[in-house]
Amino acid sequence: MQRNNEPAKDSTKQMKEAHKTIAEVLRLACKSSDFHQFSPVEGDFPVRIQISYFQTLVDNLKINRYLVSEIQKNIKHINGIEDMKNIIPLEEINVTYDAAEVERKLIKGYVLIQLNETDDAFILVNVNITERGHRLSNDTENEFSVVGPKVGFVENIDLNIHLLRQQMAVPELVFEEVTVGSMSNTKVMIVYLDGVTNDQHVQTARQRLQAIDVDIIYDSSFLDQIISDNTNTPFPLFLSTERVDRVIYAISSGQVAVFSDGSPYVITGPSTFLDFFISPEDYYVPWIIGSFFRIIRIMSVFFSVFATPLYVAILTYHFAVLPEALLEPLIMSRSHVPFPPVIEAIFLEITIELLREAGARLPTKIGQTLGIVGGIVIGQATVHAALTSNILLIIVALTALASFTTPIFKMANTIRLLRFPFILLAALWGGLGITAGFLLLTGHLLRLKSLGTPYLVPIFPFRTGNFSDSIIRASYAFMTSRSKYLKPKVLTKYQPKEDKEDINDE
Repeated sequence: MQRNNEPAKDSTKQMKEAHKTIAEVLRLACKSSDFHQFSPVEGDFPVRIQISYFQTLVDNLKINRYLVSEIQKNIKHINGIEDMKNIIPLEEINVTYDAAEVERKLIKGYVLIQLNETDDAFILVNVNITERGHRLSNDTENEFSVVGPKVGFVENIDLNIHLLRQQMAVPELVFEEVTVGSMSNTKVMIVYLDGVTNDQHVQTARQRLQAIDVDIIYDSSFLDQIISDNTNTPFPLFLSTERVDRVIYAISSGQVAVFSDGSPYVITGPSTFLDFFISPEDYYVPWIIGSFFRIIRIMSVFFSVFATPLYVAILTYHFAVLPEALLEPLIMSRSHVPFPPVIEAIFLEITIELLREAGARLPTKIGQTLGIVGGIVIGQATVHAALTSNILLIIVALTALASFTTPIFKMANTIRLLRFPFILLAALWGGLGITAGFLLLTGHLLRLKSLGTPYLVPIFPFRTGNFSDSIIRASYAFMTSRSKYLKPKVLTKYQPKEDKEDINDE
């Protein structure tokens, strides 16, 4: 990504496109076997009509029923561009003199109509078939919840916008289109709530997206990495979700959402570290239960990262911290293991990761069988072969389960990755190594930002007004304000009634 040279590159690209002629555009298109050209009428008529299109991108029923048939019926009355526009019963009809625009629209599913080969004006009719190749089911697959809606986004950006507008039926919901990718020309949407979202967040997202210089955008994850404030970090700086309700909550809170055509995932920001441990299900259960499970998830992060390194550090350097009741089971468990604790820990952690990767890549039924049977068989075999101890096997299994409690997949991957450097630090310097690693990790997190907003807010900088929906989920009576760190234009979300009156008057 080179933001400083972007204007020069844009001007060079526009100059190259401006020098193209319609003959060159059609000559290049004819090299593809799915490009069709034909004349809908034959004989001596005032104008000679030629229709060109890519068959794999258009709706052939529309071409035959609404385009060709109407031209054939009214051919005697067609003398120019305006006559042709008036007889075509379709909505999006454009007249252009630009060959570069013709080239761009043809590969987007438009039909090119030429009246006489010497004319400089061309008609472009949109007959793109947007439904082809897209899945019909829009259930959430990776962010499942027991309570709450199951509606998720799909790979069609127009359908995603429709799903969002269904739930947020307000004119203040703004969609700004940006085209990204020199080859893919991917349609990207910046979505925000006008009058609520801070203009600086919108402007930052807009500038970063417009400055992208890549050839193809395959998924919104590309945009996530390219527009991040720091690309040299394992932590995701934008929250990526497939759930409609999570995106609605983010936008209504004053965040910016970015949609990408061809991707079922939407990225939202500015995001904080604690946002990745919030599940939409927290808002569909009583606040006490939601807060309890949210705290469990946050505690699971620390257990998943530090449990195995602490085992390695204690057995390598700090036997004195163990109570006498635990010494005998540990000694008996490791009496026949020939490897030091760090080797058996890394061996088991890599084994768990192999099982997880294999289960994720295989078909669903086979993957589930492999995860259950493989875990039991390999675990029992390694203990009987004296390659590892029973206690470490239990610890590694629990840390794997703890990492799976994180609702966002990208953050779960980061947590699993962090275990390995901490295990090595524990093997080198014991508890001192773990402490040094924790301080380095904290310093790294303190420097991270998302769209210019500190990553650890409200913990640092400390913001007391944001704790109602961070570590805990407070009652809705205390969640009436938006997060102050987002700097929304309107801080109050809603005003609850102070008194609850009974209906029974008698």
